[in-house]
Amino acid sequence: MKNKLGNLAIFISSAIVLTGCVSVGDTSTPQPISPVATGAPAGFEKYYQQVVEFVSCGDGIFCADVQMPVNWDDPTSEPIVIATAYRQADKKNPLGFLLFNPGGPGASGYDWVIESSDFLGTKKLRENFNILGFDPRGVGRSSAVSCLTDAETDEFLYDVTGFELGSDEDLAFTRNAIKDFGVKCLEGTGDLLAHVDTVSAAKDMDVLRAVLGQEKLHYLGYSYGSLLGTTYANLFPDRVGQFVLDGAIDPTVSDEEQTLFQIEAFEKTLMAFLEVCEQFPDCPFTGFVEGDLETIRKFFLELENKPLPTKSGRELTIWAAVTGLIMPLYSESYWPYLATAFDAALNNGQGDIFLMLADQYNDRGEDGTYSTNVIVANYAISCLDSRSSTNIFSMQRQNRALIEAAPTLGRYWQFGALRCESWPFEMKQPPVSYKATGAPTILVVGTTGDPATPYSQAQALAGKILDDAFLLTYDGEGHTIYGQQVDCVDDLVDEFFINAKLPATDPFCEAP
Repeated sequence: MKNKLGNLAIFISSAIVLTGCVSVGDTSTPQPISPVATGAPAGFEKYYQQVVEFVSCGDGIFCADVQMPVNWDDPTSEPIVIATAYRQADKKNPLGFLLFNPGGPGASGYDWVIESSDFLGTKKLRENFNILGFDPRGVGRSSAVSCLTDAETDEFLYDVTGFELGSDEDLAFTRNAIKDFGVKCLEGTGDLLAHVDTVSAAKDMDVLRAVLGQEKLHYLGYSYGSLLGTTYANLFPDRVGQFVLDGAIDPTVSDEEQTLFQIEAFEKTLMAFLEVCEQFPDCPFTGFVEGDLETIRKFFLELENKPLPTKSGRELTIWAAVTGLIMPLYSESYWPYLATAFDAALNNGQGDIFLMLADQYNDRGEDGTYSTNVIVANYAISCLDSRSSTNIFSMQRQNRALIEAAPTLGRYWQFGALRCESWPFEMKQPPVSYKATGAPTILVVGTTGDPATPYSQAQALAGKILDDAFLLTYDGEGHTIYGQQVDCVDDLVDEFFINAKLPATDPFCEAP
């Protein structure tokens, strides 16, 4: 089955996830927190007033489930569960709680805290805040979207249709497969599937603020997490504390524009990789970027009809190769692996490394199991938040724009609008604006070479959309930057979080 997600904008921060022991201050089980229930909407008071008891789930890590209504328009609707975990601050008298979202949509904040708590933000941030990660509705350990078995997920992500890409037969097969996928998601998830939109998730965040005993919400959102934070700030401007949005998304652009801007940025990042590839030992390219891009295009076209073998017995299909290419473009630290993947494929006819990179992107283990539901959660949330027209003339116009903007990658994002065409539920009505009028200054962080959330979107969010925002620019490559040991960025963000201070003008940080 063809990869129906190849053209879905998946915004996941790709900072390397490391696991290590943590050393924190007081590791005893905390006392129950008295909620701050002011501001609860009528009929939903019980959610704001619930007393949450955190239990130890690691060295200095505490976990709890928090109840939310499945439908924020119906106080009588059934409750769902949001899974949370926080890393206790190193200092005995911290500044309070700070909520954290790593992106997606569909990435697990809970897992980040459990598995990588010593790498959240910076040392100063970890000293001064209890950092809480949560799985938004539909995600991970919360009440979650469920659609496919592991074997079905393999088929959905990696297999090909057997028809020429973009042909009538290919599109008919794709439409039927996506319709069947939606039916399975509804069967596996139930009523929750209609309510995993970003606005509902932002309302859940306000309950988290209340049950954590916080008058104001402090928040760090990466990538899609920036959209979640912007949405919260617009809904609850008087409850905003220190907000940092890194890898920002412009919520006002259309779904078509978002796809176009992102694939153009990935193409530019691919070119940036090719410009420096010769410094990597296994690079198979010449250093002549246009010629190297043509080599990649030819390689991909051949893969459409003839997958490469791997030592595992699985095949590297075109969709696995595209995913395996996209994954390392998120971070310069992965570029040597991309060079090695191309060397193995182009010079030795082996697809193992590309397939490994694709599996890592999709959270697929060597045993064929998927450790998260990020793929299906991403799909479900995205289809409720925004959609593109499936009118054939609109799609053909979009296809031409994609090929023009990204001659190498655009081909594989064509007809992306089909992904939500037969989704079981209609798209939610988006907010009229995202000004967040009345909120204090929000810090937006943008990276000039960001492939997943182009820098222009950070400029737009800080300069045109939010009423009161400040733009911190990092002149470098990669998707998001805070907490990756760039002192200029880390020091400015820490000063904002800890002391609520910003410089007089928008700062510009250069790559080290």
